[in-house]
Amino acid sequence: MASEAFTGSLIFTHVIPAIFGFFGIILICNGIMDRKQNYTYAGIALFFAAGLLPFVILPLAFGI
Repeated sequence: MASEAFTGSLIFTHVIPAIFGFFGIILICNGIMDRKQNYTYAGIALFFAAGLLPFVILPLAFGI
């Protein structure tokens, strides 16, 4: 049972934030270069979500 929780926490602390951060940076660059504010705002939101996701999901998942 402990390995299942450990695997789930790795997904939320390492995999998903890295994906969100990568696509956030891509959207920010694309939005700035093409002068599309919607892409820029979406990229900023994804980048912040990547940083905050572990601190929101893990306490809810583990009841801390």
